[in-house]
Amino acid sequence: MQGQIDVVERGGRLIVITIGILLATLLQTLDISIVNVALPIIQGNLGATIDEGAWVVTGYIISAVIVIPLTPWLQTRFGRRQYYATAILGFTAASALCGLSESISSLIFWRIVQGAFGGGLIATGQATLRDTFPRERLGASQGIFALGAIVGPTVGPTLGGWLTDNFAWNYCFLINILPGLFAGLVVLTMLRNPTKPQAVPLDWPGLASLALGLGSMQYVLDEGQRKDWFSDTSIVVFSVLSVIGLVVFVGWELFATRRPIVDLRAFRYRSLWTGSVLALTMGASLYGAIVFLPQYVQSILGYTATLSGMLIFWRALVTAVCVMVVVRIVGSGKIDTRVFLGIGFILLAISNWWLGDVTTSESPFWTLAVPVMFAGFGLSLLWIPLSIAVLGSVPGEVAPKATAFVNLSVQLGGSMSTAALVTFLAHREAFHQTVLAGNANLGNAAVHSIVQDPGGLQTLYQLIVQQANTLAYADASHIIGILTACCAPLVLVMERARRRAAPAVSVE
Repeated sequence: MQGQIDVVERGGRLIVITIGILLATLLQTLDISIVNVALPIIQGNLGATIDEGAWVVTGYIISAVIVIPLTPWLQTRFGRRQYYATAILGFTAASALCGLSESISSLIFWRIVQGAFGGGLIATGQATLRDTFPRERLGASQGIFALGAIVGPTVGPTLGGWLTDNFAWNYCFLINILPGLFAGLVVLTMLRNPTKPQAVPLDWPGLASLALGLGSMQYVLDEGQRKDWFSDTSIVVFSVLSVIGLVVFVGWELFATRRPIVDLRAFRYRSLWTGSVLALTMGASLYGAIVFLPQYVQSILGYTATLSGMLIFWRALVTAVCVMVVVRIVGSGKIDTRVFLGIGFILLAISNWWLGDVTTSESPFWTLAVPVMFAGFGLSLLWIPLSIAVLGSVPGEVAPKATAFVNLSVQLGGSMSTAALVTFLAHREAFHQTVLAGNANLGNAAVHSIVQDPGGLQTLYQLIVQQANTLAYADASHIIGILTACCAPLVLVMERARRRAAPAVSVE
C-alpha cells in the first residue's frame, strides 16, 4: 500500500484542475436544456415526429438519472481520475456523434450514450473539488461548482436558440468538443486519485432493479402528460415497473447484499436526507421556471426565443455575481449555513409568488425581470450553503455518496416539477377558460362591443384562451412559491456543518 498523503492542490495546478472541472460541469448542465429550443428544427430536418423528437431529451435524462447514483461505486472500482476522464471524453465523443447524426434514430441513440457518460460529471466534479481544495476553502470549491450547476441549465436555452438561429442545430452538440477535450485531458494528466482502484464486485441485482425503477419513473415523468397519464397503457405499465424496481432495489440494498452498488445506509446522516429533500425542492424551482417562463413570454407576450432566453439569463447573471459574495461570507464559518439556507428558500418562495402576481397578458420585460433576478439571488444562497451543510456533516469517505444523492435529488426535482407543471398548466388553463367563458355574456358591455364586429366571436374566443393561459402561468408561479415555502422549515432539521479534518488518503 502506498504512503498516506492527501490530494489537496495549490497554485497553478489547482487553477487548471478547477477550470477543467468547471468546464465539465457546465457541459453536462448545458446539455440538459440547450437542445430543447432546437427540437422543432431537428424534427423538421430529420423528418421526425413529435414523439421521436421528445426522445432526444427523454433518452438523455433517463440514462443520466440511472448513472448518477452509481458514480461512487464507479469511482471506487476504476479510480476517480480514470472514471472521471473517461466520462468527460466519452461525453465529448457522444456529443460529436450527436452533431453528426443524419437520422433521428442515430441522434436518440447517441443522446442516450451522452447521458450515460454525462450522469457522472456533476457528482464526481463536486466531490473532486471538495477534496482538491484545502479544507478551509470548502466554500470556495462549492461556489465554483455552483457556477456550473446553476448557471448551465439557465443559459442553455439562450445559447441553444442563438446557435440554432445563426448556425444549425448540430452546433448545440458540436460546441462541446473543444472544452470537453481540454477538460478530459486536464483530468487525465493532472488529477490524483484519493484512493487506489479496488476490485469491488458488481452488484448486478442492485444495478438491474435501480435501472428498472429510476428508468421507468423518468419515462413516466417525461411522457405522462403527452400520453394523458394513466389513460395510456404504457404509462400504467412503466408506473408499475417503477414501483416494483424501486421496492426491490431498496430491499436488496439494505438487507440482502453486503456490497451494495448504492449505499443507502449513508442516509443515517440526518443532514444528508434533509439535504436531499431540500435539493429536490431547489431542483423543482430551478428547472420549473425554465419550463413555463419561456412558454409564457413567447406564446402570450410574443417574445422571440432570444429575448425569452435573455429573461432567464438575468437570473443566471445575478446568481453568478452573488455566488462570489456568498462564498466569502460562508467560507468564514462565522454564520451557520442553515441561516443562509432558510433565507434562500424564503427569498425563492417570495420571488415565485411575486412573479405570479405580475404575470399578465401585457407585462413589460423589466416587470418580469425583477422577480426573476430576485430568484437568482435566492438561488445563490442555496447551493453553496447546502453543499457545505451536507459535506461538512459527513465523513470524507461518505462525501462521494452524498454528492451523488444530492445531485440526483436536484435532477429528480427538476423532472418531477416539469411533469407536474405541464399537467397543472393544462388543468388550470381548462378551469380558467370555463370560468371566463361562463362570465362572457352579452350583459357585459365589453363582450357586447366585441361580438358586434365581424369575426367578433372568434376574437372573443382568442381573448378567453389568452387570459386563461396567462392565469394558468400565474398559478404555476404561485404553486412553486408555496412548495418552496413549505420546505423551508426542513432547514431546522439539518445538523450544523462541522469542520472535519481532511483524512489522509492514498494516491495511485
